[in-house]
Amino acid sequence: MTKTIFVNLPVKDIVAATGFYEAIGCQKNEQFSDHQASSMVWSDAITFQLLAHDYFATFTPKPISDAHATTEVLLALTFDSRAEVDAIVETAAVAGGKADPRAPNDMGWLYTRAFEDTEGHMFEAVWADMAAASAAE
Repeated sequence: MTKTIFVNLPVKDIVAATGFYEAIGCQKNEQFSDHQASSMVWSDAITFQLLAHDYFATFTPKPISDAHATTEVLLALTFDSRAEVDAIVETAAVAGGKADPRAPNDMGWLYTRAFEDTEGHMFEAVWADMAAASAAE
């Protein structure tokens, strides 16, 4: 069985969040989606579970953080090229998120940019040339 990860994210607006994740390339899995959750498939191994605040609160006794004000997690997603990194960040901005909440990082062999979703959850888009990284050691 392939090891997978389900990233549960609290959201205030299920409809807006679902639209954002569709815009950046996720497919909604209707089988695990309803009025309080959207199951957004990024890849065979990664699914973002967008959960309405009230529903999310049933899974934890801790308060839900405001991702616009605090950082609860930084999610890094890999891409096959620098152009794909740039494209996802620009797509995120057009879809209602925020592009480059911090400066891009360009080390030649490693290129990263960040974006936030509509709820403030922060993602890092990453491209790396591992052969060039090994040669630099």
